[in-house]
Amino acid sequence: MKVSSTPGVVRTAPTRPAGRAELTGSASDSSSVRRIEDTVQVLGIPPEEMTERVHHAIMSLMQEVESLRTELDRTNRRLREMEDVADTDALLPIPNRRAFVRELNRMISFAERYGTPSTLMFIDLNDMKNINDKYGHDAGDKALFHVARLLVDNVRTTDVIGRLGGDEFGVILAQADETVGSEKAKALADIITANPLELGGEAGGDPVTMSLAFGTYTFRSGDKPDDALDKADKAMYENKRDMKDGEKVR
Repeated sequence: MKVSSTPGVVRTAPTRPAGRAELTGSASDSSSVRRIEDTVQVLGIPPEEMTERVHHAIMSLMQEVESLRTELDRTNRRLREMEDVADTDALLPIPNRRAFVRELNRMISFAERYGTPSTLMFIDLNDMKNINDKYGHDAGDKALFHVARLLVDNVRTTDVIGRLGGDEFGVILAQADETVGSEKAKALADIITANPLELGGEAGGDPVTMSLAFGTYTFRSGDKPDDALDKADKAMYENKRDMKDGEKVR
């Protein structure tokens, strides 16, 4: 219900409307009176019918509307919180596969509308099993956090990072063509390798160097999210096959 003044409504000011004395009994009620008068005009209630009983009925209605509005706001906040939980990875503070695929679909639609390609980077961490076996699963979780933090710290706010599952990550490099996307993907891989994971006592004080394989695919109009992921995944496996003695061939 809109309680503010409405354009085109002509206000009347009768000399002594019925019930007026009850409505103007104290200065503290002046704000409520104004709200009631505005509501009366919207509802079309003649001023002479504004009795104390009508006044209380309108006040009760307005309080109920306000209560419903407050409850609606609270419910919307809870829904947003639940959506955030549903979209966030169970372990890392980044989008999960479901949310990542949704963003990928949005970016493909953007490319279709504006003709601007973007690049998808598919990352697979190497030797995670050895880290888990040697230092424990807590160390493995720290390794995933470490990689996620490095990715977040070294991309633009318009880019999207997500965990695709296990030790696999995805990065959407927004509005990056094949050349720019490939260069940025290589830079991100080098950053991760150049920043070893510090485990302290868990690793005997020695830092653990993270290695990875990655593949890129520059998607355009008409692509499907699953197809783009599949092509980037295949490019990653080609990179992994080309690795020799721990050296990445790109």
